[in-house]
Amino acid sequence: MANDKRMDQVILGLLNHNPMTGYEIKKVIDTTLHFFWNGSYGSIYPTLSNLEKKGFVEKEESSEGRGKITYTITDAGKGNLREWLQEPVVKDELRYETLLKLFLGSAIGTEGVIKHIDNFEKKITEELAILKMMVEQLECIQDNEDHRNYLLTARFGVETYQGYLRWCSYAKKVLREKEK
Repeated sequence: MANDKRMDQVILGLLNHNPMTGYEIKKVIDTTLHFFWNGSYGSIYPTLSNLEKKGFVEKEESSEGRGKITYTITDAGKGNLREWLQEPVVKDELRYETLLKLFLGSAIGTEGVIKHIDNFEKKITEELAILKMMVEQLECIQDNEDHRNYLLTARFGVETYQGYLRWCSYAKKVLREKEK
């Protein structure tokens, strides 16, 4: 399934929980979903427009201030989301520029590659702290299916990021041993 189709489902899934503006959708993607999904304003707003044309969302413009536009999922949109959620996963992918630079890193030498790993390790350490905080908060509010699913997603992130940190230590050790 094309990325734009998946963005349809990301937006429908978010709107299935609460009506939101495009700005609010972007904020959730950047804060909560960024561990495993991303999206730009350049993909969000055209997708919202397309979803409205298909009858999957409705928009309501506020008469206050600058005319904030809030989107709400329709019954047709909920049906489309349910259908997509029941389809088999087409592609799970892992794409890290750090790994690409490591793979091709002989052109810059060991220290250059280690610098990339150090930067990756710093980023992962910072994000792991956020994920652990999310898990702690979600463990207190497992009162519905959504919260349980959010908790499982956050725990996956914690386990994965801890694995990344173990790999960083291992990779730097191997690279430094080869330099001796």
